[in-house]
Amino acid sequence: MPALLDSASPVSASGEGTRPPSGGRVPRLGLRRTQGPRRVPWLWIVPGLLVAVAIQFYPVISGSYYAFTRWSGVGPSHWVGLHNFSLIFSDPQALGSLEHTIELGFAFVVIANVLGLALAVGLGRALKTRNFIRALFFAPVVLTPLATSYIWAYIFQYTGPLNGFLSALGLQSVEQAWLGSPTWALWTILVVLVWQNTGLSMVIYLAGLQAIPAELDEAAAVDGASSWYRFRRVTLPMLLPAILINLTLTMVYALRVFDQILALTNGGPFGASDTLATEVWKQTFVNNNYGYGAALALLLTVLVLIIAGAQFGFVAWFNRRSAR
Repeated sequence: MPALLDSASPVSASGEGTRPPSGGRVPRLGLRRTQGPRRVPWLWIVPGLLVAVAIQFYPVISGSYYAFTRWSGVGPSHWVGLHNFSLIFSDPQALGSLEHTIELGFAFVVIANVLGLALAVGLGRALKTRNFIRALFFAPVVLTPLATSYIWAYIFQYTGPLNGFLSALGLQSVEQAWLGSPTWALWTILVVLVWQNTGLSMVIYLAGLQAIPAELDEAAAVDGASSWYRFRRVTLPMLLPAILINLTLTMVYALRVFDQILALTNGGPFGASDTLATEVWKQTFVNNNYGYGAALALLLTVLVLIIAGAQFGFVAWFNRRSAR
């Protein structure tokens, strides 16, 4: 009987368990863990990568190629080198569109960011209705640009509400066809852009202000710093990431604006509100001059990259200067 117990039981007669296998490790039950780093299933990335290449990268590459060709959209293309770009810089209409693009972009970036920052600072205070006012200023951002432009086109008509309001104030001499004036057509587009996009700048600046520790401003106030000094020396440096984001977004948006111009003025009168984006559309889809339109589009892309690179370079220089 003891022999049976000793052979059947893992416990020896002395009460000690049996010795583990050689090596001192007790075997574990269950699945074995895979050794080494986990393998990335690259095969699953291939479909999405192909779609991205087909939709995004191929048009960019092919458009860059056609910028150096003469092509009507059908049939073979003919290589012309830099001829399209020489035409751009000798064409008064293209140069005027480039000038309007820079003017509109610069004015929109400055006004939208100054107003957005002012609204963010003002609505960052403890006001009872601040959430309602924030929503009110942000509401135009979610509206469709084309529908918004048609509403503003009605406002800017000669018999529209704007001239009616000026007439009620006794300012009949100021009334005019705002969208039909070569002097004011471009700036009416600027009004629409600022009205619709300032709310987005405000929200980004609000997020940046809320990320700044309140202790910094309180410590500067205790040291006797004025409100303007605290804003200039404490708030603005801490807002640099938000400023960079806003500058980049507003500049890129202004350089490629198209819907508002098409709905308000269609580039008129006499090309007074044409930009590079509308000129690309006219040359490509109206005149069927695809090579020249691709050259204009490539010029616009390079302009965006240069301005964005200059902004990032300025921020990097400012950070190095502040770290000294």
